[in-house]
Amino acid sequence: MNERPFVFINSAMSADGKISTIERIQVRISDDIDFDRVDDLRAGSDAIIVGIGTVLSDDPSLTVKSDKRQKDRIKRGEDENPIRVVVDSRARTPINSDILKKGKGERILFVSEAAPEEDIKSLSSHAEVLVTGKDEVDLKEMLQKLGRRGVKRVMVEGGATLNWALLAGKLVDELYVYMGYFIMGGNDAPTLVDGEGYKVREEMPELELIDIQKMQRGMVLKWRIR
Repeated sequence: MNERPFVFINSAMSADGKISTIERIQVRISDDIDFDRVDDLRAGSDAIIVGIGTVLSDDPSLTVKSDKRQKDRIKRGEDENPIRVVVDSRARTPINSDILKKGKGERILFVSEAAPEEDIKSLSSHAEVLVTGKDEVDLKEMLQKLGRRGVKRVMVEGGATLNWALLAGKLVDELYVYMGYFIMGGNDAPTLVDGEGYKVREEMPELELIDIQKMQRGMVLKWRIR
């Protein structure tokens, strides 16, 4: 079985496309209404994926914040939080990370064959650790493994590098972006998608705009990836 789940990226960026400062420090971009929108997306997902860079810089818990949404998930026979997944090729996730200690539910760390055995062993007492890929996590195989577990809908919440890797691998179905109301600037500030980048127009994925939603001080753009 080679089917993968439906995958969507959800992110927030400044009006000039930055997702954090030049020091890679997270700043609040979206508003309270958007925070609730994101919580609803989490509650409706089977798994949430972030990269190790996001874990190290932001230390997210990725939990569902609304008590009602948690209870609704439990009524559906699900854990109160989706499966929380970290793409961590070298097994660098700190054992005191919020993603490992806050909230109930499964945690899975995907590492590569290059990850030190002692670090895998240490993390295995806090989360399930799965090995895929030689030097880096094989994202296609990761999604297939999640699909075989019954995961149908995956939310990606993290990182310009992970966003690039998934998009370059043609592993993303939709893209949701909150565009904020200020400018960050900075040559070295992370953008929505970093990585190697496309070299020719023919390689660049085309987006079909499916919705625009005005928020308090920004807007949410939703695209389908053709």
